[in-house]
Amino acid sequence: MSFYTSLSGLQASQKEMSTISHNLANVATDGFKKSRVEFADVIASSVTVSPNAQVGSGVVTKAIRQQFGQGNLIQTGGALDLVISGDGFFATKPGAEGSQINYTRNGSFNVDSDRYVVDGNGGHLQVYPVDGSGTVIASGVDGLVSLRLPETSGTPKPTTAVGLNVNLNAGSAIPTKAFDRLDAASYNQSTQTTIYDGNGNPVTMTSYFVRTKAPTVADPTSQWQVHNFVGDTQLGTTAGAPGPVTLDFDATGKLTSPTTPTQFAAFTPAGSSAEQALSLDFTGSAQAASPFAVVNRNQNGAAVGKLQSVAVDEAGIVRATFSNGDTKALGKVALANFSNPTGLRQLGNSYWSATGVSGQPMLGEAGQNGFGGMMSGIVEGSNVDITEELVALIAAQRNFQANAKALDTSSQISQTIFNIRA
Repeated sequence: MSFYTSLSGLQASQKEMSTISHNLANVATDGFKKSRVEFADVIASSVTVSPNAQVGSGVVTKAIRQQFGQGNLIQTGGALDLVISGDGFFATKPGAEGSQINYTRNGSFNVDSDRYVVDGNGGHLQVYPVDGSGTVIASGVDGLVSLRLPETSGTPKPTTAVGLNVNLNAGSAIPTKAFDRLDAASYNQSTQTTIYDGNGNPVTMTSYFVRTKAPTVADPTSQWQVHNFVGDTQLGTTAGAPGPVTLDFDATGKLTSPTTPTQFAAFTPAGSSAEQALSLDFTGSAQAASPFAVVNRNQNGAAVGKLQSVAVDEAGIVRATFSNGDTKALGKVALANFSNPTGLRQLGNSYWSATGVSGQPMLGEAGQNGFGGMMSGIVEGSNVDITEELVALIAAQRNFQANAKALDTSSQISQTIFNIRA
């Protein structure tokens, strides 16, 4: 009997050393939770055996219980690196669709090629859909959706009107060469204005200012011509007949013509398939004895906003910022908790799944009762304490040696008995 008692002690010690070794092997695994072996003694009893004469029969492994204490918090600065400070798990799905949900404490997320927010195993982070104000509009397991970052924001609007208020230098000389936009000696000044085509793509409109008439004693007025190009296409007031806009100034430098916007014929910007019309308004422009300057420039087109950044606040709201100034709430990170987290089944890769022992998941949001807070730019490391585990490993090793010695002693006693001769 003592042989099997010692053998059970050896097996228990091996189980404990294996568990501790597993803990130590994952000391650098984000979101890992250590385990602890719990043992129970074995007593074989019957009604005919006196309570004072019972002898134990060894030890059994009662449970390998996971320890869900908080791991070390590691600052990363990544906007999609999230940590739950307190109770709760992130919910992920192996694919964008499907019903299987895995749970993890590893909040190191990134963006895949399809713009889904995923963890290192490709699991899609689950969030609740929200309206424009960030209010959750669905709940429960059926309300979860995979978080996906939009590529653009807003509706493109082609530029149809440009306002250009300039100050022209009254002391500029008339160029001696015929206008050629590729020859800087053939014009006095130029300026560039960004406009947008029907797809919201930026296009450059360049305006070249050429002085054509200087004031004289007999005629103190001045005249300039403005040649306008969008890409390589020169604009004109008549289709197929590109030409400049003429600006007339009186003796005081006030613009006398045109007094209304100049409407150009429809044109098709390079890279666009749609025609667009454009008007150019020089109202407010003047001529003065000062260097050329653009006093005011405006246009009424709008670009499609490109995704620039993403952020997650303490409430778990994911917001995206776009190049056109738009900010959108994309969802609210869903958290899950269980009545008995130690009953979760370990799947590897810092994943757990629900079991009958753990109970069904309770879904909620960061900061609610039963759920911890959320922080961005931080991930949760392993909760393994190396010093504690090494001390436990030494104790487990000594337990193994002691049981091995007891087993050896039992073997020697048996051998002695076998050697007894009549």
